[in-house]
Amino acid sequence: MSTLSAGHAAPMSAQLSLVHQHYRALLRTRRSYTLIAVGALLAFLAGALWYADKSNAGEFFDRLPYFFDFFIHFQPEEPMEILRALFDLPSPFADGSFKYDFEVGRVYLFGDFYLPEYFYQMLITVNIALISTLIGVTFAFGLSFFAASNVTGSRSVRFVVRRFLEVLRAFPEIVIAGMLVAILSIGPIGAIVAVSIHTIGSLGKLFYEVIENADRRADEGLRAVGGNWLERVRFGYVPQVLPNFVSYALLRMEINVRASTIIGAVGGGGIGEVFRLSIGRDHAAKTYAIIILLFATIIGIDWISGYLRKRLVGQAAFNIGG
Repeated sequence: MSTLSAGHAAPMSAQLSLVHQHYRALLRTRRSYTLIAVGALLAFLAGALWYADKSNAGEFFDRLPYFFDFFIHFQPEEPMEILRALFDLPSPFADGSFKYDFEVGRVYLFGDFYLPEYFYQMLITVNIALISTLIGVTFAFGLSFFAASNVTGSRSVRFVVRRFLEVLRAFPEIVIAGMLVAILSIGPIGAIVAVSIHTIGSLGKLFYEVIENADRRADEGLRAVGGNWLERVRFGYVPQVLPNFVSYALLRMEINVRASTIIGAVGGGGIGEVFRLSIGRDHAAKTYAIIILLFATIIGIDWISGYLRKRLVGQAAFNIGG
């Protein structure tokens, strides 16, 4: 038996050498395809940017060096003006114009106790998001079971429900709100309807996908003892999918707060409307106050949602290897 000297690999047989050559050829082919795909993606991206630049009235790339000019010049008289605008405190720069009329927007609750204007508008926005989420979850919950293939055997029913959910989520909330303004006029009602419609379509799809991935053993057991369709759904699937349903609903609540803010800018009321007015009138202190309030609200809602999800599904689900 021949021995191998240190640092020298064992000679390969002809068959093993052929397999190794074939593997290296496949590896080269895969790398070539990867390079071609990356090159095509970069070329497409460059072409898209070029087209967008030519379509932009202000020549995007020519104006790019001046990107931060807006933030440099869009500054309040002093940093404390932002806090005064946020809490509706009198401004030392008041000159009778809308720019410094911080006290005018106060919402008096009783006596001299008031709620600052932007906090009140933020409550309207959060209320729109909350009501829309509740409506969306309610309808999505019911429709999802008719769209799931492991719960509803009729293909025609599943087809109709799934297409209906697709239609509901086909248009962004702001597009739906724009169409509803002509019907329901300007205000929170149109915003609630627009966000609710999109929420039903989006959550409905997520919900029925969760149902289709559920364990079917409980359903089979209920079938075996003569359980009807409603009993199979109630006792076989709902206990399994409910934690995921709540998790998706909380996530959608965060999304709806942002959507409600955007819709407010087109007449849906709430913080989005006052934000549009403040930035359009070049009121820097008010604009930055609203941005800070929005940022704090989103962080707060995100923290509360995360806390509720952990309480619902357990801390172990959030730990690596848990």
